[in-house]
Amino acid sequence: MPKKVLIALAQGCEELEAVTIADILHRANITVVTAGLEKGPVKASHGTTLVPDTTLEEALQHDDYDMVVLPGGLPGADHLGNDARLAAFLKRMADAGRYVTAICAAPRVLAKAGLLDGKKATCYPGFLDKRDFPKVQCTGAPVERDGKIITGRGPGTAMDFALALVEALAGGEVRATVEKALVRP
Repeated sequence: MPKKVLIALAQGCEELEAVTIADILHRANITVVTAGLEKGPVKASHGTTLVPDTTLEEALQHDDYDMVVLPGGLPGADHLGNDARLAAFLKRMADAGRYVTAICAAPRVLAKAGLLDGKKATCYPGFLDKRDFPKVQCTGAPVERDGKIITGRGPGTAMDFALALVEALAGGEVRATVEKALVRP
């Protein structure tokens, strides 16, 4: 059975992250469902309009996701962090032993939900400040994996983050195949 990933999209999300992640997952033959917090197009942080596959409300009627991904960007990550439906879903996914992932400013959403307590994580500089989140070990690495939690630093690491997601879901061989076709340096 193919792996299935939910990417939550909020107004003001970082489009480079959202599109890169969806594209790389598709290249690995992973089913991707993009879900907007509300109905309609999403205006990303740098003006690109994204059209989600469905709404978060509709997407959450299914529980067959292997992974949830939160792109960063502002104010997108703030909108994700203020959505009670999403917070409850993240906790259900973590409790079920499924992958919960976030990049850029969005790891802060995971930290606010208590999902990063005692874990290594990374994020856009300053978003997991020790004063606000003393139980999180922020490494500053491009990508950090701690169990079923995977975090990424920012737009410049979106491809590395997406490839780490592929590896987690489909294995190193699939990651290598996808990466080779990208002709990365």
